[in-house]
Amino acid sequence: MMLRFGYVSTALHLWESSPSRTLTFTNWMKLNTNQRKEKLLHATAQNLNNTKRALFYNIAQGIHLYRMSSSLVPLATHPEVKWDYITPFREQFQEIGEIVKKHSLRVSFHPNQFTLFTSDKEHVTQNAITDMDYHYKMLELMGLHDQATMNIHVGGAYGDKEKAISRFHDNIEKLDNPIKKQVTLENDDKTYTAQETLAVCNDHALPMIFDYHHHWANPGNESVEELLPEIYTTWKNTEQQPKFHLSSPKSDKEYRSHADYVDLKFALPFIKDLIAFGKDADIMIEAKSKDKAALRLVEELAALRGFKRIDGAVIEV
Repeated sequence: MMLRFGYVSTALHLWESSPSRTLTFTNWMKLNTNQRKEKLLHATAQNLNNTKRALFYNIAQGIHLYRMSSSLVPLATHPEVKWDYITPFREQFQEIGEIVKKHSLRVSFHPNQFTLFTSDKEHVTQNAITDMDYHYKMLELMGLHDQATMNIHVGGAYGDKEKAISRFHDNIEKLDNPIKKQVTLENDDKTYTAQETLAVCNDHALPMIFDYHHHWANPGNESVEELLPEIYTTWKNTEQQPKFHLSSPKSDKEYRSHADYVDLKFALPFIKDLIAFGKDADIMIEAKSKDKAALRLVEELAALRGFKRIDGAVIEV
């Protein structure tokens, strides 16, 4: 079986490579019309260029899995800004998509923590819809809207988990069907366990992304071994293999926070459960050291008996 590893957003091995340069609304307000346009264009151009740099770096390093930054376009969803980023950057978005497709990379987005469909406040839901529309529009511009996914959490419980899940069921249906089709759901570290997230995924035919660190912090009653068959089943109607998230705790006190690197001892039980199940998997490393952490973990795994490194971030078991 094959295990492919990837990382989030910024390739730290590259100099000045952030794809998330931003302009705050407060600073935007201080500028005149020409300055606003210049700042937005400059930041977006840098972000798209650094995304391309990361993709070429990934190709050179043999990293096939990559999460793009949600902050590629500063203030794209702010109701008082609403600027046209499509016209000036159409070709750059298209070029990114062509690179991804040519080299068979797997890319995704993870909209921010405020993209919620469980709230009882209409404006929160509308903001979530706007944010998902923004991410989907970028995928459309790249020509990746039928293959790349947008991962979110179920959301908050607001004191009544049953009512919150009911609101999720209602609110997620407000997304246009093509957008909803690209949604994946992930278990979280405080509220919705893997089994609870699976139930929501099954209700809406959404693939589930299992986060091992979150499961460790918020385990529910089911083991990884028990959960894997149903998790894989949620991906059966897609053309992609299941994706998992992996990080390790920063410390005993800050056990929900991500460490700089992935602790091999922490990760091995999860890796062994995947191996016992025996099917290929993609694993997104969410450690703070990003590509450095992903490549280090692959090196450490490759040193173990039964693990063979066949590409920069690919292990054959």
